[in-house]
Amino acid sequence: MEGKSRPDSEMVDHQSQLDCASRVEKWKGVSEIVTDVAQSDVTEEKGSLVVCFGEMLIDFVPTVGGVSLAEAPAFKKAPGGAPANVAVGISRLGGSSAFIGKVGKDEFGYMLSDILKENNVDNSGVRFDPAARTALAFVTLRADGEREFMFFRNPSADMLLRESELDISLIKRACIFHYGSISLIEEPCKSTQLAAMKMAKKFGSILSYDPNLRLPLWPSTDAAREGIMSIWDQADIIKISEEEISFLTGGDDPHDDDVVLNKLYHPNLKLLLVTEGQEGCRYYTKNFSGRVNGMKVKAVDTTGAGDAFVSGILSILAFNRNLYQDEQRLREALIFANACGALTVTEKGAIPALPTREAVLQTLPKAAT
Repeated sequence: MEGKSRPDSEMVDHQSQLDCASRVEKWKGVSEIVTDVAQSDVTEEKGSLVVCFGEMLIDFVPTVGGVSLAEAPAFKKAPGGAPANVAVGISRLGGSSAFIGKVGKDEFGYMLSDILKENNVDNSGVRFDPAARTALAFVTLRADGEREFMFFRNPSADMLLRESELDISLIKRACIFHYGSISLIEEPCKSTQLAAMKMAKKFGSILSYDPNLRLPLWPSTDAAREGIMSIWDQADIIKISEEEISFLTGGDDPHDDDVVLNKLYHPNLKLLLVTEGQEGCRYYTKNFSGRVNGMKVKAVDTTGAGDAFVSGILSILAFNRNLYQDEQRLREALIFANACGALTVTEKGAIPALPTREAVLQTLPKAAT
């Protein structure tokens, strides 16, 4: 006797239950890897310190969204700067971080240094310049939550950090040394960054690079492309956006794996990450590649989302330096990193919006149901 077939609605419900159960198991794996980090007793010589090098500045954000700078009725100040955002993000997630950079010997500079300290970031690498001001950036929020920038830094203190001012003891302790490309735009900071990278590599640190393309700061598009690519082959880990892929490859399709592998992956690279906004991210290693879906949220301000993502992955990598060799664990870490980025866009500002580890873990089960 033939069995009765299930109604379509019942089959859909059953599949939905299976999908939900699968997602719950996935979140359990994420929770486990993050809990392992939180409970880890690091005994390796390098420890788990992530040292972030580069700019820290003040972002001025309109109090209302979807307007131009000229139309904004008022602005709210918020601490920012990609490397500093990452340092604070890692600390918020329960990791150990430090920041190396320069600010003005002014009220904004002192405020930024204090914010690092308040967020348990080692600020012993911060230097104060009596002759230059702390950098300022006015950030407009379009109707879709994306940003447009206007910078005031001609020159600003962050551009004037010299090699002699580097805190070598911090670099020597770094498990991961993280940096961007903005410090490569002008001397003396360009030479200082190159020297710091060389030291970190010598001391056995993992080099982490987020180009953080800001075209208005570069003298030309060609200079930006050449500057960003000039240190490409030195990084162990690189995080880029789809927009940056198009820019660096001269307009090639950022979704084409062949473009990424042939033009941006280099032989010494351990992990290449491509962020896709709320859609998630892609990952490429020597042995495997794949994609991890993101979390859908209502974006209020996308400032700092990429930095929160970087904080999420580096906070786990600092305790598991071979993470890129285990695809399942890497995927779990990237689910966590995606959630970090998603939570950040639900509030205004970069550093103020960076989530804690507890907030991220509380959000993940909700996304599974």
